[in-house]
Amino acid sequence: MSALVRAAGGSTEVRHRGPEEPAPADAGATLLCVVFRVGASEYALPAETVLQMESFEGATPVPGAPPFIVGVVQVRGRILPVLDLRLRFGVPVGEPSLENRIVVGQVGERVVALLVDSAREVLVIPRAELKPPPAMLDGSGRGFVQALAQLGPRLVMLLDFARIIEEEDPHGV
Repeated sequence: MSALVRAAGGSTEVRHRGPEEPAPADAGATLLCVVFRVGASEYALPAETVLQMESFEGATPVPGAPPFIVGVVQVRGRILPVLDLRLRFGVPVGEPSLENRIVVGQVGERVVALLVDSAREVLVIPRAELKPPPAMLDGSGRGFVQALAQLGPRLVMLLDFARIIEEEDPHGV
């Protein structure tokens, strides 16, 4: 199990259950996700992918980086690339705000910060609610969306973190 924990300095960490702690009986029936907003849409990443969330105060640009990499930031002694999901998804860039966050995720040894419009929620999604994306979206979404969940009036898109942080730019920007 994971829990969202507020750390000193305003950062938020996702703490994962240790191996000695038993899993809940219905753990396979649900998926714990960190939910964030980019533009008008809500997206989610499995909590086990997310290391922490931080306020975004800007990044140091890196010459020659792909256009969707806005620069690098230092997070707890590590220098991380910051990937702007608005640029990655082809959404018009918005005005910076105090709500902007970086969601720090890891796949394998690779750690990347995703710049999002806002992020404050951890949500338990019943696996039965996860549906594959429509076939027409498969090619245009470049495989970024793994599944969709209709939760009351909300539509939450579960993302494939590994595909998002690939270095190719699917939009040719």
